Amino acid sequence: MNAERARLVPLPYHRDSAPWVARLADRPWCVFLDSCVARGSSGRYDVIAIEPTVTLVTTGETTAITRGSVTEYSTEDPFALVAAAVAELQPVASDLPFTGGALGYFGYDLGRRIERLPRIARRDIELPDMAIGIYTRAIVVDHDECSANLVVHPQAHGDDTGLLAAWTAQSPVTPPAFTTSFSVTSQVQPEINFGQYANGWHRIKRYLLDGDVYQVNLTQRFSATAHGAPWDAYLRLRNLNPAPFSAYFATPSGTILSSSPERFLQIANGVVETKPIKGTRRRGATSGEDRMLADELAASAKDRAENVMIVDLLRNDLSKCCMIGSVTVTALCAVESFTKVHHLVSTIQGRVAPLYSPLDVLRACFPGGSITGAPKVRAMQIIEELEPTRRGIYCGAIGYVSSNARMDTNIAIRTLLYAAGRLYCWAGGGIVIDSELDLEYQECFAKASAMLEVFANAEVPDLGR
Repeated sequence: MNAERARLVPLPYHRDSAPWVARLADRPWCVFLDSCVARGSSGRYDVIAIEPTVTLVTTGETTAITRGSVTEYSTEDPFALVAAAVAELQPVASDLPFTGGALGYFGYDLGRRIERLPRIARRDIELPDMAIGIYTRAIVVDHDECSANLVVHPQAHGDDTGLLAAWTAQSPVTPPAFTTSFSVTSQVQPEINFGQYANGWHRIKRYLLDGDVYQVNLTQRFSATAHGAPWDAYLRLRNLNPAPFSAYFATPSGTILSSSPERFLQIANGVVETKPIKGTRRRGATSGEDRMLADELAASAKDRAENVMIVDLLRNDLSKCCMIGSVTVTALCAVESFTKVHHLVSTIQGRVAPLYSPLDVLRACFPGGSITGAPKVRAMQIIEELEPTRRGIYCGAIGYVSSNARMDTNIAIRTLLYAAGRLYCWAGGGIVIDSELDLEYQECFAKASAMLEVFANAEVPDLGR
């Protein structure tokens, strides 16, 4: 079948998309993939969409597939169901990142549909394991080309009123540096204290010494009651911690606010790329201290070893769907600096074999190795044993799969969830044989610092140190 072209409606370009998205933020299934260019990040594209034609919502073994007022249920593999829904849209010829297709999230616990894992951790947040919409219209903003277009898939029905009206309205309100209409109304509750974290750390050390595993990511969660518009909390988060793979997603079950610095998987022109992060230092208070901390990270044998373990894991994952000999490491342990932290970031690329779709690649690599450990399945089993509650959206993936065979997803770290009147955030790090307890514990807080500032009007208790 020959690919048709999407219809493009040119729109005024704005360096910051957020003021225009504000008009859509309270609509169910509003998605904003935000590169935060106006906040100084190195991203390129923003994607904005509302009103999906189909939704796929997976909880446990069942996926609810809704078209209009009709809902059907399936126990088939969720990745295959999304692939089939995207395939219902005819291919589109375009170099744009998104021309209609799937937008949404794949939660960490969707990994239970791929691997055999114990069921120990509590599922105490009523958030689906996957929430994906199929959208036939989206605004795509290209900050390199300083352009914006309403992109309409050839199979789109109806008119373009919703997105056009929001984008072309005059004089939007500029997002403020700080907002007051969202507030936290209780003390921040840590899921575990230092003693409980230390117990998990020591048990991981025993697994490492026994040769069960080489690395395990150990996470802790914080939460508080809150009320107000989650969009305002997102504005505060993106101001505090702008990141190239940020996202705002208003689902019927909860609103996701992500300021992720980490790309999970991108596919463009048949090439897949992943950029795992392993190794962290806080930013310095002065330029000299900042440079010293970045140099210390670059020279750290422990952090480099941690990163290389995950590079090897991801090379193996990508090789499941890539042409033989095509998987290469194009950058190893490069220091990248973000608002709050320095990270070691590697880049791995491969050419996807013709038999495989973007959803096949996503499934083969899910969840990302940088947030599990190595070997992946054993690390996930240990995570299930040691973390008291399920991760949900945290360490899953947020992004798109487009009808022009493109895909881009983040690793959902530096991510908040607002659900049922409560605000949640998570932070963790990889534990290896050379890890030191106090340093690993403090690294969690360095990673969580911007998110905890969103809780700024709440009291943060002494967490047991």
